Amino acid sequence: MRVLLVEDDPMIGEAVQDALKDASYAADWVRNGQTAVDTLACQHYDLVLLDLGLPGKDGLAVLAAIRSKSNPVPILIITARDALEDRIRGLDAGADDYVVKPFEMAELLARMRAVVRRKSGMTNPLLSNGVLNLDPVTHEAAAHGNAVRLSGREFSLLQALLLRPGAILSRTELEDRIYGWNEEVESNAVEFLIHSLRKKLGSDVIKNVRGVGWMVSKEK
Repeated sequence: MRVLLVEDDPMIGEAVQDALKDASYAADWVRNGQTAVDTLACQHYDLVLLDLGLPGKDGLAVLAAIRSKSNPVPILIITARDALEDRIRGLDAGADDYVVKPFEMAELLARMRAVVRRKSGMTNPLLSNGVLNLDPVTHEAAAHGNAVRLSGREFSLLQALLLRPGAILSRTELEDRIYGWNEEVESNAVEFLIHSLRKKLGSDVIKNVRGVGWMVSKEK
């Protein structure tokens, strides 16, 4: 899953980005509001972490710009502004959740998972298509009675597919979910990861649509 972090404080930004990568997110970090708006205009993200106290275009202006384009990307505000009026203003402007600094990364990650579930119309914390199950907390996957722990990039790829069961994702779309900026895309990484997942979970869990991409079946 690919996340855009919009945060001007270098210490907070670096700490959050590192924690996101440790949790197997592809995390890109920008430090001002206008760059965030420009980035979202040309790159798909699964979630945005948005500070409010940004230089130039502040967080609420960024939020308004994103929603004015009818961009449905989940947005979670992370800010030191803890007044009730600020929380109401942010949520009413289109944010999906609001977290006050300082926060524990474990809580932030849990809120991110909850926001993505709600946006995807899911109620079960497990991602599933009826045959294949994936736990976003433990990074464990199960199919055909076999449960295994996945590597970070195996988890990222399988999560991308299970968030859109029945949809065919191309190599580029899958690479976008696995790699952030300044990360070298390894040759044949997608094929290698899919081979590894099939070996662990069964050859039928991920289907190849020749010349187009890969998919998992819709829930049965």
